[in-house]
Amino acid sequence: MSHKVSVIIVNWNGDRFLERCLSTLLVQSIMPHEIILVDNASSDASLNIVQYFSTVKLLPQNENLGFARGNNLAINIISPDSEWIALLNPDAFPNPDWLERLLAAADSYPEVSVFASLQMCDDNAEVIDGAGDSYHVSGLVWRDHHGGLISPMDRENKPVFSPCAAAALYRRQALIDVGGFDEDFFCYVEDVDLGFRLRLAGHQAMLVGDAVVRHVGAASTGRQRSDFCVYHGHRNLVWTFVKNMPGLLFWLLLPVHLALNLISVVYFSIVGQGGVILRAKYDALKGVSKMWQKRQIIQSRRIASLADIWRVLDKRILPFK
Repeated sequence: MSHKVSVIIVNWNGDRFLERCLSTLLVQSIMPHEIILVDNASSDASLNIVQYFSTVKLLPQNENLGFARGNNLAINIISPDSEWIALLNPDAFPNPDWLERLLAAADSYPEVSVFASLQMCDDNAEVIDGAGDSYHVSGLVWRDHHGGLISPMDRENKPVFSPCAAAALYRRQALIDVGGFDEDFFCYVEDVDLGFRLRLAGHQAMLVGDAVVRHVGAASTGRQRSDFCVYHGHRNLVWTFVKNMPGLLFWLLLPVHLALNLISVVYFSIVGQGGVILRAKYDALKGVSKMWQKRQIIQSRRIASLADIWRVLDKRILPFK
């Protein structure tokens, strides 16, 4: 196993977690070839903390570029010697053998280009934060087994729709070939959009059950149902569906997707977030023309068949995490 890995961390006001995150990378059983940290104009002590880690390549920004653009910035300057790119959130803390386990899976499954980590809740190591991401026929996305108790089956390697980019390994060339993250997304669902495009390009994704990280989740952007999360998540759900759902599946599943959006508007209005969900859907509609242009390019390059995509979609009538 001689693979070289560049680890990318995009940070925004993550000083509560940054020292712990970087320290876990420095005790990996297989050391990263390089660690690149993009700091999105943090106003906390993040930059001071990074100074204590001399091997970390710091890319400080004058504004918050978002998760998508921040990662693309780092992807474009990584060492040409690195075959693999590992993404890690500042609030994710990998086990010492995390990279070793991911690279072992890369050796065992050479046909796979994307690997998800088993994310455990940081405050309870028996509770799963996520085991890869699922994509429902409606366009709804979620982290598999989120909130569930760990079981032996969760430790097994298995196919997933896409990884959660809080802790994932990507073949560098695959990322470059599909153009990296969509910077219009800013953050949230951008990793599922990327995973969908990789699938359309013929790549496969797999959960590595023994590549474990502890994850806080939404540490910088607030709770999962904050206005920030609801806005970006539900705007980007629409864009992901429009860009990526291929061919006949787009038209067959469009009524289901529209129903999901209507249900979302009703639900968030009931819980007091009507303004933010309406703004999210309005802005999503304003961006559809641009996303449709992107769709034409993506679909013209599609390698995966409709059957390939249908096979990996979650088809339950009532999707549950």
